[in-house]
Amino acid sequence: MLLATGIACAAPAGVNYAPIQAGAFGSVLSGDADKEPVKVAPFALRSTPVTNGEFRDFVLRHPQWQRGKIPATFADGSYLHDWQSPVDPGADKANQPVTSVSWFAAQAFCESEGARLPTWYEWEYVAAADETHADARRDPSWRARILAWYGQSSSTPPAAVGGSANFYGVRDMHGLVWEWVDDFNALLVSADSRNQGDPDKLQFCGAGAISLQDRENYAVLMRIALLSSLGGADTTNNLGFRCARGNAMEAK
Repeated sequence: MLLATGIACAAPAGVNYAPIQAGAFGSVLSGDADKEPVKVAPFALRSTPVTNGEFRDFVLRHPQWQRGKIPATFADGSYLHDWQSPVDPGADKANQPVTSVSWFAAQAFCESEGARLPTWYEWEYVAAADETHADARRDPSWRARILAWYGQSSSTPPAAVGGSANFYGVRDMHGLVWEWVDDFNALLVSADSRNQGDPDKLQFCGAGAISLQDRENYAVLMRIALLSSLGGADTTNNLGFRCARGNAMEAK
């Protein structure tokens, strides 16, 4: 992992990290031979995705992450391509979530405010909530609302951050942008049940079948499919990120 050497580790004023209590839930990655709930340690999650305005401030402070200066190893040719210049996303985009940003750049931004990218389990745990329930995944209306967003054109610019808060006080987990997670390249598991107890079971296995516990949760499965197809330098028009703080340990 590329470390952002010399970056100050402090969140700007006004940035909110919502506290997430410890808990356990059934991840869609739990295979048929391994249905024990995933345990998530307490952590904190940025209440909204990182915006273009926030990322602009970051690249101004750390010009090595500007478009045209970042090495190709850490970002592809579409990195921040929709910005007006390497340091100007455009006035109308300041409050929209930043997209076309690589995993390396997202991780460096999070490090700049003493944070990190969330793990998949952390993201999935918080994303299961609606406005009033910690786990709304069995609610057909909640699923329909989320799936409706996936039917929209990806060429449509995202709205500004700040949608309705979910059970944890976190906003825009669905319906705005896709999001990087720290372990994006370890989301496909082997179909061989003999490997299910292996500590490395979340290995990258692009050609392997996925053993999934909840095949009806299409919205989450689509995210897994996207993330597991990417490399750390890749960018897409609708992929952004948010940061997390605290314990990243998960155990069965």
